[in-house]
Amino acid sequence: MTAPQHHAFGASSSLDFDSSAPLADQAGLASLAREFHAGGYVILRNFASEAICAALESVTRQHLAAAVPPVEFEADLGYPGAPATRDAVGGGTVRRLRQAYGRDEVFRRWASDPRVVSTVEALLGEPARLTLAHHNCVMTKHPHYGSQTGWHRDTRYWSFVSPELVTVWLALGDEDERNGVLRVIPGSHKAKLDPAQLDPAEFLVEAHPASQSLLKGTMSLALHRGDVLMFDSRLFHAAGRNDSEAVKLSVAFAYFGASNRPIAGTRSAEFGSVELPPVAL
Repeated sequence: MTAPQHHAFGASSSLDFDSSAPLADQAGLASLAREFHAGGYVILRNFASEAICAALESVTRQHLAAAVPPVEFEADLGYPGAPATRDAVGGGTVRRLRQAYGRDEVFRRWASDPRVVSTVEALLGEPARLTLAHHNCVMTKHPHYGSQTGWHRDTRYWSFVSPELVTVWLALGDEDERNGVLRVIPGSHKAKLDPAQLDPAEFLVEAHPASQSLLKGTMSLALHRGDVLMFDSRLFHAAGRNDSEAVKLSVAFAYFGASNRPIAGTRSAEFGSVELPPVAL
């Protein structure tokens, strides 16, 4: 089992990350990239300031309370533990607030923050673009009605010329075993699979004999408010239900390299992308 990669970053004291938070140097980013490519993920501790977390949480709770569209409801997906229909008890439980980038300036500033962009570009090895078609959301996991998500790779529903995308996942509160912590299989972004290991929806078939060695490496990635997880779109990950009494909130954006592109006519090309300003280190 590979130990999780933890890196401490001093968070800025205001929403103006450009002037108040130093960027990592080239050597530090290169080391981070090596760890990312080996394990498929890195954890950046204390990466986002309390100010940005509070601003993101404030808008999120306002939009969540009013179910400001576009939203995705737990009942729409039919994952284990979700309400059976919109009319069932808990049927109005929101799974995610979609299109976060367009919801408020605070989301746009976070998604294009120079420290985020410089780190993602080091992992991709080239200038980055923000996809508006995937993630671009606030993931919520509610008590009682928040569903369980099986083992999957995001490439199951993303259609790019190259599958090498990076998800930036910001925890707005503690994420642990009580409330549906994200679990990963380190190194699984490089795994070669028997086609029978995936079901028709491309979730991992855990009972398949060839899946057993993969599942031995399962690891829970506990996060605290302000921590950022960056992971490869090919990394197998899953999440349990929320058995706490508080809603878990996580902001997620996905990025791809400038030489990559979504395949025309697919969902991945539907909403376009954002060209991010270059970052000078």
